[in-house]
Amino acid sequence: MYASLFDTVFADSFFSPMRTVYVVSDSQLEQIQRKQRQEELDNLEVSRKRLEQSYQSRIKIIDEREHELQEELKALAPAEKKINIATEESKKSPVST
Repeated sequence: MYASLFDTVFADSFFSPMRTVYVVSDSQLEQIQRKQRQEELDNLEVSRKRLEQSYQSRIKIIDEREHELQEELKALAPAEKKINIATEESKKSPVST
């Protein structure tokens, strides 16, 4: 079988992908690793602060809604008592038939 022109061109090592290799000393490698770890630590601290702020915001919203519901329940309680009293009085009163 004959190889296609495409196979011939891309099989040539001249066109194969090249990889860049960096040679660094041990001290440079340690410095790079230290810098990467510090950046990761900084990112974690920022994420923690953002998460805590979000948490506090949600807690505030929940507390406000809880307070609103408690106030609504207090406002509804006397109305329920009035309805119960009226119902009890209607049961006690003689009904003429």
